Amino acid sequence: MRVCVTGAGGFAASWLVKLLLSKGYIVHGTVRDPSDEKYAHLKELENATQNLILYKADLLDYVSIASAVAGCEGVFHVASPVPPSKVPDPEVLLAPAVTGTKNVLKACLEAKVKRVIVVSSIAAISMKSDWPKDVVMDESCWSDELYCRTTENWYCLSKTVAEREALDFASTNALDVVTVCPGLIWGPMLQSTINASSLVLINLLKGTRETVENTTRNIVDVRDLAEAMLLVYENKEASGRYIAISHVIKTLDLIGILKCLFPNYNYPKNILEVEEGKAYSTKKLQLLGWKFRTLEEMIKDAVHYYQSAHLLE
Repeated sequence: MRVCVTGAGGFAASWLVKLLLSKGYIVHGTVRDPSDEKYAHLKELENATQNLILYKADLLDYVSIASAVAGCEGVFHVASPVPPSKVPDPEVLLAPAVTGTKNVLKACLEAKVKRVIVVSSIAAISMKSDWPKDVVMDESCWSDELYCRTTENWYCLSKTVAEREALDFASTNALDVVTVCPGLIWGPMLQSTINASSLVLINLLKGTRETVENTTRNIVDVRDLAEAMLLVYENKEASGRYIAISHVIKTLDLIGILKCLFPNYNYPKNILEVEEGKAYSTKKLQLLGWKFRTLEEMIKDAVHYYQSAHLLE
């Protein structure tokens, strides 16, 4: 069983590689530079010595992607840029997300890959200005591309366009593509560089800002997301889109839990009330048999990792 994971060194992809290796898969992982020290954690994973091959690849370079995908039965397209802050040039996100996804899918078609899992985001679902507050969003909902452009929400736009293109390409070319739309991904890290979603929790613990908004956070544990990706890959019944969210919590309640578990941090003191966030259904994924960790376990494991890596000092 040979599969390819794009962006193998990233937060979610690293946990997926770990899971795949533990299940006996041979993994082709694409990274920018296999000799870079920041990918050392992948080489240290169990079974990596014999079953992990790292490929130097760029999403915008079709030949490099095609060589990594060649010989694989399945592909997990996880690579996508996540901006740490406001993006001055939308193309920085749009080109890798959209053109990169097309390149991966074309390579999959050429290599006769049996199934492709594309990691999208609830950002491809949530951006609708006219959505009724009391109606739960599910996999049939799509972000409004015009609204994304008007509000300059380029990350949401990149995810929406890339996922639509992936599903359109799949139907046109009879390629089996399943997409997974996670919420905010938290949990312990395997990689040494801090990713954007983990930084949200780290900043809360460090009290980087005295005032924070009481936003609704739709969270998924990175390890549960890896399990979800493997589940939709292995389950023959899986099709279309899957929302992956395990816990919904407002910032104030989250800080309350953090204070109970880890009282010695400098948490934000002022909470600004904001409009209630949208609600999502994960029924479709749970019907496939998806299970997830408790919120407390996720928070404890994440914070213990941050402490061990000296990220909270």
